[in-house]
Amino acid sequence: MNKNEMKCSFISRSQNESLARMLAAAFVAQMNPTIEELADVRTAVSEAVTNSIIHGYGNDSGLVEMFFKNDGDLLTIVVKDYGMGIEDVELAKQPFYTSKKTIDRSGMGFSVMEAFMDTLEVESALGKGTTVTMTKIIGADDE
Repeated sequence: MNKNEMKCSFISRSQNESLARMLAAAFVAQMNPTIEELADVRTAVSEAVTNSIIHGYGNDSGLVEMFFKNDGDLLTIVVKDYGMGIEDVELAKQPFYTSKKTIDRSGMGFSVMEAFMDTLEVESALGKGTTVTMTKIIGADDE
């Protein structure tokens, strides 16, 4: 299988969430995923991008970057923003925790990412932004 990489960036607007899902699906399609793997990746990317838009920037506008890497059967996805950052990453990763209690959010974003991907790493600094790195083995069930 050919190795490949892709990087893209877009403004933190909610209408770009669907663009992010489509880019993720197009990139992972090169790896011949199952329908379930494809859905998992799309969902995890959607959650990561939504977090960047809503929690990273709030009502402000900023840049969201995505990086995809196909390394054999290992897919790596990085979603990065330069927004507010997360004060307590471990607290933010707890199910049902949300920093936006005034809007209708479930607080399950990181839990969903962890459930659908093989690994999840979150690095964040207040006032500097957040980087979410996710990996997934594609095609592991084929063997």
